Amino acid sequence: MEASAMSDSLIVTAITLAYLGAVLWVGLRARGQDASTLEGYVAGGRHIGVVILFFILGAEIFSAFAFLGTPGWAYQHGAPAFYILAYLALVPISIWVLGPRVAALGRQKGYLTQGDMIADHYQSKTLGMLAGGIGVVALVPYLTIQIAGAGLLFQAATDGLIPFWLGALLAFVVVAAYVFCSGLSGIGWTNLLQGIMMVAIAWFLGLAVSERLYGGVGEMFAQLQQTMPEYLTLPGATGMNWGYFSTAILVSAFGGAMWPHLFMKFYSADSGRTLRKVSVFYPLYAYLLVPLLFIGFAGALVFAGEPLARADTVLLRLVMDVADFSPWVIGLMLSGALAAAMSTGANLAHTAAVVLTRDVLGPTLMRQASEEQVMTVTRWSVLGLSLLAYGIALLNPASLVMILLTAYGLLVQLFPMVLGALFFPTLRRQSVMAGAVAGSLAFLLLDFGIGSPLGWHAGIWAMAVNLAVLFLYQALIAKHSIRGPAGA
Repeated sequence: MEASAMSDSLIVTAITLAYLGAVLWVGLRARGQDASTLEGYVAGGRHIGVVILFFILGAEIFSAFAFLGTPGWAYQHGAPAFYILAYLALVPISIWVLGPRVAALGRQKGYLTQGDMIADHYQSKTLGMLAGGIGVVALVPYLTIQIAGAGLLFQAATDGLIPFWLGALLAFVVVAAYVFCSGLSGIGWTNLLQGIMMVAIAWFLGLAVSERLYGGVGEMFAQLQQTMPEYLTLPGATGMNWGYFSTAILVSAFGGAMWPHLFMKFYSADSGRTLRKVSVFYPLYAYLLVPLLFIGFAGALVFAGEPLARADTVLLRLVMDVADFSPWVIGLMLSGALAAAMSTGANLAHTAAVVLTRDVLGPTLMRQASEEQVMTVTRWSVLGLSLLAYGIALLNPASLVMILLTAYGLLVQLFPMVLGALFFPTLRRQSVMAGAVAGSLAFLLLDFGIGSPLGWHAGIWAMAVNLAVLFLYQALIAKHSIRGPAGA
């Protein structure tokens, strides 16, 4: 029996290592002349087409938490998990409205980061550094979660043959290697490979688990309706009200565009028309989550009597322990989940390094640096930040997810500042700065202190405070007849 288990673990390990090797080969092969210049390394020379950009933007949304967190959310909460599909249906609005304008300004003025645009428009390096600093602080724990997710997947799927530290290290080394060498070109081609892998494996698992355990998806939901109907209606199994459900959709849909790794990819498009095409087809990527939701609902029935200690392990438990799949299927499942973690991790490592070098170090320690020096520091920052994230993953801090949620709430407060730079030139830097600070403090107070009124997402109330302070400052500036450029 032990020999058989060891043989199964070896098969799973071999499949996964072969997959990692394929990803590394594709990533390194994608290195071209573009990667030798800063604009090429960061923005792919600004000529990324529809197909590659579709997979790049898709992979930045669907991380390790797509394979682990989505079924876990459905297993734990039920119908409220569908908020994920709802907000993904709204994301194209951000891409359609913001993307072409950002791409045009980037090509016209040479912007490569969110901080570049903010600092130039408002004539304030301080604002650019603020945006860059928040971005790096937000991206490192996000990257840590991808690395930790890879370690957990390796450990569980190989039955401990590859321990957590080694699994996380393998994923970290592969991602860091091709991002270091190839920049956005490597990310684009590996995301194409990994995106196809994710979609195929997610649909196979979602349908196969339902078929094997219940005879099909329809029969599974029929049983759920009869035995656990609360999982199919709001407020769901855990009492999520309509207010939180709706506001979570809005914050996720329109605040998500402020993540630096999403925003920066607008600069890489070959045209605004390309971005609008991507926005039209983008909801198709959300179909990746549908079968993963099926797995979560299947777990709600299977583990109804003995709840799991960790909801995000429901996919692993079903595939490995309940549905009794072969090690070949488990190896493919692990590869698909790793694809989700690594594709997002590559984008995060790349963006964090660029933002650190250009927005934080650029105006301070590297004011006189040449483009070649900036390139060198950016490449080594990829390794340094990835190593930092790996170290934090090994420490496994319990507050990591809380740090990430806090960072998300703070990033959303940059939204009025960015809209001002793109569409409302009369907004002054004092106004957007005051609004961002007030909104951030309000979010922290509501999320970690007094609680959010009406049970709504705290980000909505914080954004209301942000806008109120912004308009108050604008009115005061107008009243005192302050003259000068919009950034003054």
